[in-house]
Amino acid sequence: MRHREQLMAGAKQCLEERGYARTTSRDIAAAANAPLGTINYHYGSKEALLNAALLETLHEWGEKVLTRSAGSARDAGVGPRLEAMWAGMVGSEATDRPLLVAGVEAFAQAERFPEIRQQIAEAFERSRTEMAADLHGIDATDSAEARELARAVGSVHMALVAGLTQQWLIDPEHAPSAREVAAGLRRIAEDLDSAEDLDPDVSGA
Repeated sequence: MRHREQLMAGAKQCLEERGYARTTSRDIAAAANAPLGTINYHYGSKEALLNAALLETLHEWGEKVLTRSAGSARDAGVGPRLEAMWAGMVGSEATDRPLLVAGVEAFAQAERFPEIRQQIAEAFERSRTEMAADLHGIDATDSAEARELARAVGSVHMALVAGLTQQWLIDPEHAPSAREVAAGLRRIAEDLDSAEDLDPDVSGA
């Protein structure tokens, strides 16, 4: 394994063991068994390496928990796929907690570092499209209308993932189950369907 790959593996290990904010360049170099100077040589900075490691790990987490969990119920329809996805997220709160905490720490850093914000924003945009396709079969490349729909649907899922993750991290005892999330969304959908007139200033139309 070359230094670049060693550093990536070491950064992932540090994120899990020490978290984002507490990891130093020396921690990464020691975990990677690589010279300290190779961090700047290959990645430019410790922050850039940690960001790359975090985003790659979060993407892997998303594939494992979201895509695969939802795919296990694919033949049963969209509803069961969504519940399977949320159930997978609930289960991952215990096994992947250090990673999720590191993600929250990285988001806080985005306020001060534009490059971190840009990396996370690009990852969000990819996730919106992927979730719309994996969970609802919406291909954003079909048309401009499909692209807008994929963005809207994916954005709602991203909001759910972020909000539910924070609830499960902070107060797991009272955080909603997958069934409760589904029940809440069904009620919201019913209320939206039953609304006859929406104020344009409120709806954004």
